[in-house]
Amino acid sequence: DELGRTRRLTHRELRSQVARLASAMREAGVQRGDRVGGFLPNIPEAVIAMLATTSLGAIWSSCSPDFGIQGVFDRFGQIEPKWLFAADGYSYNGKRLDCLERVRGIVEKIPAIEQVVIVPFMDDSPDLSGLANATLWSDRLEGEGAGEDLSFESVPFDHPVYILYSSGTTGVPKCIVHGGGGTLVQHMKELMLHCDLREEDVLFYFTTCGWMMWNWLVSGLGVGATVVLYEGSPFHPRPRRLWEMAERLGITVFGTSPKYLSACEKTGLVPKDVADLSRLRAVLSTGSPLTVENFRWVYANVKEDLQLSSISGGTDIISCFMLGNPMLPVYAGEIQCLGLGMDVKSYNDRGEPVIGEKGELVCCSPFPSQPVGFWNDPDGEKYRKAYFDYFPGVWRHGDYLEITERGGVIMYGRSDATLNPGGVRIGTAEIYRQVEAMDEIVDSVVVGKRTPDADVEVCLFVVLREGLTLDQALIDKIKKRIAEGATKRHVPKHIKQVTAVPYTISGKKVELAVTRMIHGEPVPNRDALANPEALDQYAGLV
Repeated sequence: DELGRTRRLTHRELRSQVARLASAMREAGVQRGDRVGGFLPNIPEAVIAMLATTSLGAIWSSCSPDFGIQGVFDRFGQIEPKWLFAADGYSYNGKRLDCLERVRGIVEKIPAIEQVVIVPFMDDSPDLSGLANATLWSDRLEGEGAGEDLSFESVPFDHPVYILYSSGTTGVPKCIVHGGGGTLVQHMKELMLHCDLREEDVLFYFTTCGWMMWNWLVSGLGVGATVVLYEGSPFHPRPRRLWEMAERLGITVFGTSPKYLSACEKTGLVPKDVADLSRLRAVLSTGSPLTVENFRWVYANVKEDLQLSSISGGTDIISCFMLGNPMLPVYAGEIQCLGLGMDVKSYNDRGEPVIGEKGELVCCSPFPSQPVGFWNDPDGEKYRKAYFDYFPGVWRHGDYLEITERGGVIMYGRSDATLNPGGVRIGTAEIYRQVEAMDEIVDSVVVGKRTPDADVEVCLFVVLREGLTLDQALIDKIKKRIAEGATKRHVPKHIKQVTAVPYTISGKKVELAVTRMIHGEPVPNRDALANPEALDQYAGLV
């Protein structure tokens, strides 16, 4: 973790701890169909608790510990877990953060929670006073009912294994239910075929327990690979932290995001100069589209002979629609290929498949990791409305893309954040690619402002390097860069300086929330944001 602590578990030790916890949970009455919540940092206990839960036929659901009480209640309050696993606290950017007070608040709001298990992560003996039905992790692993025999509840192929959540930035989060069989088949396909993951590999992905990439990462255990968990800031106590970890642990597949790679670049970091990355053979990236500049930076500064795989899918499918292929060349700015067995197309507005044109990401046939439904949606109405209303009978994912003649994919961002100035549809990613390659700009967000004549004005908000101010010369430079790198239609009508861009807790820009703010509309569920305080400055800015 960021504090420099390292723990190692063999597969045998992992199985033993899972068996003891599962035995204790079974003895305490946890059974098939029960929900179990995790409010945990990215630590081994989270994996152990998940595996123990699912071995019983119970359903695992987890939230990142940086959620507030309301954010957790918006999620766990809908599924009513019987057990809750939580840590006493965690550390981020060198700052110690307490969880116990929030756990008390969560338990008060969700009476269905019968047992709370606290993992001592920051203190060896945390104070559990005032926390009803609470016990320490060690008591459950070593206490009455714990045993070494691991047995598995027999369940149907599509029996629920995970409940994940939509971001919740436009309303109460959707509770997306994923089946065990489909999730496992899909993850094994992606890990073993698209990533060429093998037993001797060391797999790492920077994620929290509240993002689907955590579930994907943990499935690497099914291949027999070593899985690396990291808890804390990727830049604490220094920007090179994760690359040094890659050297020390011999990481062969390194998972990250464009935001992290861009941040490394802007600090002047050259990973190949600060760490021995000879074992590294693949870098995976998701969360937003990789820019051409991101590709070039990785090959120039990380390693020349590796596979850089931009991957894209989402929480809704707990996997990918398009990702890498170790047998194909890598083209800067493109995802290598569509997922095996995924009937993915790009649809124009008439519902026709197109090649070499921008369109809606759709999937025309069922696929293994399609959700089995939404929680508390008995007739499936919310589920159908979420994915199948736009093109009847066809899954519409909500992304804007282009499938190239050679079978690659270029992503242009969320289709619900697509801009239409003058009636011409453009993706926000086309603007980000130009702006965020500029040295002066640390971060940015692009949205559309509605006009009285039913048009849209493109609004660009930028976070500048420390000490810089947005003057007319820099505004002109930004406009010129966008016009030359994209088109004149992409040039923003408004460019404003801000101090921060709002993000979800899983690290995605919240364009819709910014859009609401500039139109004077309320933003629900601010607890779903990592930095909700960043939103207020956008009110009345354009």
